Amino acid sequence: MATGGIRTLLMLEGVAYLAFAVFIYWTLRGNWLTFALLFFVPDVAFFAYVANARVGAIAYNIMHSTIGPLALAIAGYLTRQPEMHLVAAIWLAHVGFDRMLGYGLKYASGFKDTHLGRL
Repeated sequence: MATGGIRTLLMLEGVAYLAFAVFIYWTLRGNWLTFALLFFVPDVAFFAYVANARVGAIAYNIMHSTIGPLALAIAGYLTRQPEMHLVAAIWLAHVGFDRMLGYGLKYASGFKDTHLGRL
């Protein structure tokens, strides 16, 4: 688990993800109402914790990893569907926002156990 300066560095990395994603969204001239409506969609993964901590952690990590939004952006480029870039930017902004607040990827031991440390 991350401690001290490493935790701070990872949180600053979240700020960078958030700022970059918002910049890309602005550059692509996305609709800010859509941004606001979709920003917290990745948090739907919280409902998987109803099953158990392991399933919840897997669902949360899928929705809060940078792999998903980056893959979506690449898919948008390859298929020439720019709206996918907008959704990818919103998704990455959410991931960055969570990291900035200290919410990391989850361990199956419980929601508060993250790669950034215990909440």
